[in-house]
Amino acid sequence: MTQKNLALVTGANGHLGNNLVRLLLDKGIPVRASVRNIKNKEPFVGLDCEVVQSDISDKNSLVRALQGVETFYAVGAVFKLWAKDPKKEIYDVNLQGTQNIVEAAVQAGVKRIVYVSSIAALNYKQLPTKESYGQNPDRRDMYYNSKNDGEKLAFELAKKHNIELVAVLPSAMIGSESYGSLSVSYNIINLILKKEIPVETGITLNWIDVKDVAEGCYLAATKGVNGERYILANEKCTSIKDTTKIAQKLFPELKIKLPIAVPKPLLFLIAWFMELGSKLSGKAPLLSVKDIAMFSGLQQDFDISKARNDLGFNPKKSDIAIKEAMIYLHKQKGSH
Repeated sequence: MTQKNLALVTGANGHLGNNLVRLLLDKGIPVRASVRNIKNKEPFVGLDCEVVQSDISDKNSLVRALQGVETFYAVGAVFKLWAKDPKKEIYDVNLQGTQNIVEAAVQAGVKRIVYVSSIAALNYKQLPTKESYGQNPDRRDMYYNSKNDGEKLAFELAKKHNIELVAVLPSAMIGSESYGSLSVSYNIINLILKKEIPVETGITLNWIDVKDVAEGCYLAATKGVNGERYILANEKCTSIKDTTKIAQKLFPELKIKLPIAVPKPLLFLIAWFMELGSKLSGKAPLLSVKDIAMFSGLQQDFDISKARNDLGFNPKKSDIAIKEAMIYLHKQKGSH
């Protein structure tokens, strides 16, 4: 039986995916939530949705999950900035995954795909950057490359197969609660609270509430123009230092110190040692040489007028999102 306006959300146990499932259910939309590991039922406790198994690297599993689906929210992808073999573990998986996503949707007769891309796929040559400036020419990072090439491929395939596709490009998602494990962005807030960011890296983040991004995905599905891309972010980025200042004000009792400014060569040296440790441990480094080369001093400022005007996207300000995330994480720590 087909349900009218049934939505499929992949990566439904992730930070954005799970918030999106909840938002759609609140709006009375029937949701099928897809996860790679079906045993992981915890994020769906108390939610009235069907949970199915699919994996972007297995096209047949996607075709099965998409039966009777009208809107496909393609959230699931590999999101990591570090891997032992980044081409194989990040780039290849995301590119093949994108091809599978579009082809499976076509096969299943889906009407529209909301493809979750990333601000990694934007060109920062001129600030504030906007969608029309095209893809990111910086090719030093496999995750970034996978988002740029993946989004381009998604649009090409959608055009070829004549299926509607809208891309959304979220920035660093945090929020007043988290389901599942902490996301990469959330973890940075956590490190600040745990006083584990001692040096100023010159890295800025564009913080956004994950619930606003979920809302933006829904708006893209209902109001987005086919073949267009929409930035889901705040206008201004925030440095780690200013993010730390918010923590200082919120929790004076934690006595969090501001990160110390060090010369860039020393930063590179610190990062180099961290990477060396990672090669031995197999765990991602806190900081890599490439992170500093690519992101130190990069201002992630956006012109979000297109998402505001076309979609009615209206996110809460970054500092409010930061405060709410910090209060949430602080409470979690107390309750563990």
